[in-house]
Amino acid sequence: MPSDGSARYGLFIGNEQVEPTSGAYIDVADPYTGENWAQVPDASAADVDAAVAAARAAFSTGPWPAMTAPQRARILRRLGDLVDAHVEELAELQVRENGKLAREMVGQMGLLPDHFHYYAGLAQTHGGRTNPVHLTGMMNYTVREPLGVVAALTPWNSPLLLLAWKLGPALATGNTLVAKPSEITPVSTLRLAELAAEAGLPPGVFNVVTGLADPAGRRLSGHPDVDKVAVTGSTATGRAIATAAGGTLTRLSLELGGKSPNIVFDDADLDIALNGMIAGIFGASGQSCMAGSRILVQSSIYDQVVERLAERAKKIRLGDPRKPETEMGTVASPAQFEKVLAYFEIAEKDGARLVAGGRRATGPELDQGLFVEPTVYADVTNDMRIAREEVFGPVATVLRFEDEDEALAIANDTEFGLAAGVWTLNLPRAHRVASALRAGTVWINNYRKTSYLTPFGGFDQSGIGRENGPDALYEYTEEKSVWVDMGQGVKDPFNPRA
Repeated sequence: MPSDGSARYGLFIGNEQVEPTSGAYIDVADPYTGENWAQVPDASAADVDAAVAAARAAFSTGPWPAMTAPQRARILRRLGDLVDAHVEELAELQVRENGKLAREMVGQMGLLPDHFHYYAGLAQTHGGRTNPVHLTGMMNYTVREPLGVVAALTPWNSPLLLLAWKLGPALATGNTLVAKPSEITPVSTLRLAELAAEAGLPPGVFNVVTGLADPAGRRLSGHPDVDKVAVTGSTATGRAIATAAGGTLTRLSLELGGKSPNIVFDDADLDIALNGMIAGIFGASGQSCMAGSRILVQSSIYDQVVERLAERAKKIRLGDPRKPETEMGTVASPAQFEKVLAYFEIAEKDGARLVAGGRRATGPELDQGLFVEPTVYADVTNDMRIAREEVFGPVATVLRFEDEDEALAIANDTEFGLAAGVWTLNLPRAHRVASALRAGTVWINNYRKTSYLTPFGGFDQSGIGRENGPDALYEYTEEKSVWVDMGQGVKDPFNPRA
């Protein structure tokens, strides 16, 4: 046990905790208290190789891919039941890791059992199809087969939810995995792996390597014995991983960054829209890929919305993320904290008008933690860096538009395309704008809603592929086409009359 009293964890390989070959560990800190409370291995390339080898053995010679779909489904259901029994524990681990509100993490963890039960059900219904063909006496059908070894690289903002989005469909279709969580939030993933083993996953089916992006993440994403890399992270991270995976032509799914427009028309219900704006950018301290960070407001109501949004932002209660009365927690890490603060100077230089926040939050319960004031900038134009770059913090930018065409022009003028919101009581306009937006998810008169039942992913630089819903199973399988001769026999190709 480390001398500072923090708990020490091992890598999780072959259903066992394993010490790192180098003996190197990294600290895990609580962003609210600033205290180191855990240590995890800083995995080397050799450790990653060992985890991938375990996953490959489990896929090639282990029982998992050979199990029937109902057998795999039973284990997935047991995993869901175990997560249900440990909701509070898994939520608390993530609060200690990233400083998000306990009530939000409990809510997320409450969804995971249904997620695993859902993919247990799909495991038993997912399959190929019989295809009509133009050739007499021939039959064609397709089957869906697992890819093999999946590398899952996950971020720190919602570590277990975003891992489950990969784990559920990958396991349901018979793949094996190596997960590499962010070095900021590794402990919760290690605990989930223990529960998966307890549920009955055979050794090597679900492995976890912890550590820094280099070497662990770099080695895993470019590993020659990995068949698919599934990533949630920033667009910059996605580009780097795509480059690494490109050397081996490894399949990719990338759920990346966003700079999502939240469009408010002058016929919107402003009380409801204001709640959506607050939830869209200040939920999770703005640390969400789908954060509604660009708030586009029609000119006739612009001043009113800016005033009300600033007033609400100033009243948001910061504090201990474990307390039920706290409304916003910390930023997850010192590096992210400094990044957010740096954007305040950038916004000022670009000419944005600060109407709320814009500083480190201080106070009796705040001084030791990584707190940023809920921040609102007005008079923002779409060429400002604060409007174009993903801050990933509690920073709202409010832009003005005159009409629907201008709103769409501003909204789509971005390299991202993850999500968007539309606030209007005009139903034809709502559908018209939703159709014209270049975004993978569009919310009408709501914001920041997701479900394991529906697809999630982005356009353009926001990613490749979709997670959740039944289509996610296609991301983890290969399609094989099988031709069957129904008794015709094969004629001599050089003597067709024979």
